[in-house]
Amino acid sequence: MLNLLIQFSFSFFASAAYAILTNVPRRSLVACGLSGAIGWMLYWLSTQLGANAALGSLLGALSVAAVSFVCSRKLKLPVTIFNIPGMVPLVPGGLAYQAVRNVVIGNYETAIYSAVQAVMIAGAIALGLVLSEVLNHNIRNFREKRDIVSLIRKKEDKKH
Repeated sequence: MLNLLIQFSFSFFASAAYAILTNVPRRSLVACGLSGAIGWMLYWLSTQLGANAALGSLLGALSVAAVSFVCSRKLKLPVTIFNIPGMVPLVPGGLAYQAVRNVVIGNYETAIYSAVQAVMIAGAIALGLVLSEVLNHNIRNFREKRDIVSLIRKKEDKKH
């Protein structure tokens, strides 16, 4: 239980600190921290349950995007204000560093393995963001079409 709290706290503060560095509005700092913490917790829990890092990153990115969408609606701010700081805990910076480090010291096999892992995780994060955006776009289009249809029906009912 303590480990859960530590994971949540550090991912929250990492996302919120990055949000401060990128000058997001003050009223969005808690939401930025929550988006990162929720995404990291989903990643961390899935890897603890045996999923690989790429799948965990995909799930984490989907959750960051979903939380960002909700926060953008609630606070009436662009979704990228919450997306970008929320992705900070998921970025595979350590793996990329290990890949470059292993190239420098001549350990090419380990370098290639680390680089492939970093690229797979980065691709999973990008895929999660794209899938979430496509889903949000389809939901918005469905709502708009539903509203248009209901307006047309109301006008037809008034005519009769």
